[in-house]
Amino acid sequence: MRRGARAALGLTLGLMPFGLVVGMTGDARGLSLLEILLMSGLVFAGTSQLVALELWADPAPILAASLACLVINLRMAPMGVALAPVFDRLHGIRLWGSLAVLVDNAFALTVAEMRAGRRDAGFLVGASLCMWCNWMVMCTIGHSFGAALRLPPGHPLFFASVAALMSILVPIWRGRSDLLPWLVAAVLALLVHGIGLGAPWPVLAGALGGAAAGAARDLLQAASRPAAR
Repeated sequence: MRRGARAALGLTLGLMPFGLVVGMTGDARGLSLLEILLMSGLVFAGTSQLVALELWADPAPILAASLACLVINLRMAPMGVALAPVFDRLHGIRLWGSLAVLVDNAFALTVAEMRAGRRDAGFLVGASLCMWCNWMVMCTIGHSFGAALRLPPGHPLFFASVAALMSILVPIWRGRSDLLPWLVAAVLALLVHGIGLGAPWPVLAGALGGAAAGAARDLLQAASRPAAR
């Protein structure tokens, strides 16, 4: 867990502005500090939280916001499957607790660990908890000083979270064999966005399409091995 926390420390710095934005958006929508902390602590998924907050109104559209979070977080399903070798020895609260704190960045770091031959769920939990603590602190600051910290849309600071997400692609890149699923994910996300469907559909389409392309590639590779012998 300590090794996972150390590995995640650099990424948490890039995610700080993202947490500030969620806190500020919650303040602008009229949520109290306790409400935004409960949301951030239990949901712990920045993109789906922002989508839900964009839908927020009075009275609160609980069903619509919950559905938006569900749809955009469906990308976690193929992530959990990909991490099956890490989770196969876990049961009960250890399994479900590890899955509860799974996020994109911790997933990428853990995949890099798996490819290095290490399969310790403690690494994932340590990385995720480090990010969770940072997330809660940044959401608190963003909410508490929302008016003072408010930045115009497109401010360069907001690119920090995008840069952090892009940086996690580096350790999981395996060469040209990864090009097909990555391209499928990118093209599908851009197409869905281009036809006018907003969040969460581009993210979901890219995640599921890329996962399907990667699974098909692995099946074809596995089927060709006996024939090669």
